[in-house]
Order: sequence, then structure tokens, then C-alpha cells
Amino acid sequence: MTTFDSKYDMFPAGDVGIVEGEMNIPSRGMPSGESMEFNTLDEPIKETFMRDLRAVGNKFFHVLIPREKTSLLKEWDLWGPLLLCTLMATILQGSTERADNSNDGGPEFAEVFVLVWIGAAIVTANSKLLGGNISFFQSVCVLGYCLFPIALALIICRIILFTTQNSFLFFLRLVISMVGFIWATFAATKFLGDSQPEGKKALAVYPICLFYFILSWLVVSHSNV
Repeated sequence: MTTFDSKYDMFPAGDVGIVEGEMNIPSRGMPSGESMEFNTLDEPIKETFMRDLRAVGNKFFHVLIPREKTSLLKEWDLWGPLLLCTLMATILQGSTERADNSNDGGPEFAEVFVLVWIGAAIVTANSKLLGGNISFFQSVCVLGYCLFPIALALIICRIILFTTQNSFLFFLRLVISMVGFIWATFAATKFLGDSQPEGKKALAVYPICLFYFILSWLVVSHSNV
């Protein structure tokens, strides 16, 4: 009886069916109290792909409507941030006018890509140094997913750039970019705010605002169609 009990004490109540830091793993329909399979080796590839895709989409939804605070923290992943970072870097590449017209825009892609990941790492390191109680990758996951409003603003501004530009359209792009900035900052602080000790939240929020402001400024300054 002792051996049987210790076997099941390895999984505290509430943790069964969830692997920390990974996507949800289905319980295979096993009745409560029975042994459960914790691998997906016998699961069809399509089912695994669609389940992970739904998990990423669900995180994007929680960024758009940031009401529930644990969705991005309980099961972090970097697929969404990688997708957003690649999308933004691809759109922004070649946006800066250079004296050398032979420039193919390659360096800009690398610059945006590095800016996003290094910036997220620095903001996360600042949060940890201030005594934040979440893991490094959980924070990077939240910061990456909260790029979604800025990425949407970039897409809209890119469409506006296909028309003849004037002062009104520049002001419109500025407003759209600022809305994306405010939205991203609000979502990130909504998820990460409670992870900081009292009295230090402002010190943790300031780098987040600066990080998203720089990316939003890239969106506004993007003018090469």
C-alpha cells in the first residue's frame, strides 16, 4: 500500500494532465484515479499540430482581451512570439532610407529580430532583479505575445502606406501605433504586474513601456513601401 500511494504522490492535486512549461496534454479519457499517459507518441501529427495551434491562438485571444491573468504564465511557449517577431521583422526590413540604394534590407531584418529578443531578455532580467516571482521564459513568453497589438498596428499602417501619403495619414498612422503601444503595455502589465513585489511595480513597468515604445516608434517611422 505504501508503494502504491507514493507512486501517485508524485503528481499533486490539480497538476495531472498538465506539464509545466508545455502545451496541454490530453488525458486520453482515462477515468479519474487511474494511470494517465503523459506522452503524445501515439497521437496523430495533425491532432498534435491543431492542439498546439489552438493553444497559441488562445494566448493571442487573452492578449486582445486581457482579463484572465494566468493563461500566459501557466503554460508558456515561444511559438507565438517567434511568429510575431518574424512577421514584424519581415515587414520592417528595408524601411530605412540609405544612401546606398543597393542595400537589400537584410540588416534591418536582423536588427528588428535582435531588438525584440534582446529587449525582452533585458526587461525580463530587470524584473527578476527586482524580485519577480515568475520564471525567465514565462516573462519572455508574455512580452512576446503582447507584441500582438503592435503587430496589428504595423499591418494596418503598412496598408495605409500603399496610398498617397499626406499629413492626415501620418497622423492616422501615429494614432494607430500609439493605440497598439498602449494596448500592448496594458496587456503586459496586466499579466506581469502581480509578479512584482509591492513598491517595485513602477520600476518593472517602466522598462516594459520603453520596450514597446521603441517598437511602436519603428512602426510609425516605417515609410518605405
